[in-house]
Amino acid sequence: MQKKLIKMLLGAAVFGLSFGTLTAEEFKAQIMFNGSSSLAPVISKISTDFIEENVTWDKVDPSFPNKNIAIYVSSGGSGAGVKSVIEKVSDFGMVARQVKDSEKAKFPEYREFVVASDALTVSVNNENPILKYTKEIDGETLRKIFSGEYKYWNDIDKRLEKKEIIVVTRDLGGGAHEVFQNVIMGKTDVKDDAIQAPSMGALAAKLVENKYAIGYASFGMYNQNKDKITALVVDGAAPTVENIVSGTYKIQRPLLFIKNGEPTPQEKAFIDYIFSEKGMDAVSKSGYIPVK
Repeated sequence: MQKKLIKMLLGAAVFGLSFGTLTAEEFKAQIMFNGSSSLAPVISKISTDFIEENVTWDKVDPSFPNKNIAIYVSSGGSGAGVKSVIEKVSDFGMVARQVKDSEKAKFPEYREFVVASDALTVSVNNENPILKYTKEIDGETLRKIFSGEYKYWNDIDKRLEKKEIIVVTRDLGGGAHEVFQNVIMGKTDVKDDAIQAPSMGALAAKLVENKYAIGYASFGMYNQNKDKITALVVDGAAPTVENIVSGTYKIQRPLLFIKNGEPTPQEKAFIDYIFSEKGMDAVSKSGYIPVK
């Protein structure tokens, strides 16, 4: 009788463990990313590939339950990405700049995953008259352009017409502008009437549609539009892969996502996919420089 009772208890324990592993209600089938509009399309593409390949979590790992994979990606800017994780609104925050120490201090268990390198290419329309004379520009001239001290193209070069310089930036609260502010502008503010584009795609579109515009397109967005826009050499360095990787081209930033605490097993499975050959190929095809 005693042996039979022990067997029953052991069987119940094994059943309970198995039940907890395979069908536990606490298994979270959804993963949420929020933040950088530069990184969002990349993570979205990788997540679509991941879902199409597997459909349900048990196809990723037999120990996971048969639940549909759901990965949600929304963009609201780098600052919003950091905030969303702090406030536990999302699992991961996407950031297109270095994360500040003051932000890291709000994470009891800060985790960071760098996906790619990016650069802000100072770009103009291919029909911009300045390209007849030069494809180079220096930081001081850029400060005068973006601050509004230089209002017309002939302020830069007397051989040019007196045409207004249309300055296009990302929104001043985003990660891209923060990088440009730190590297180029310093303590000088961007002029109040600069066009603030809601995304890098919108910024590039402004450059494409106006031959007198100038702005800082991401390396990825420049690569997608280089038949229509030209990236200038800044302080003697062209925004090439080699110069970005070596740090010679200074206006650059990491594309990364962050989390508070260790990833769950299902989150880790997706992270591994991001850094797989397929994931990094998607990063490269988006025009960015993959970390490996």
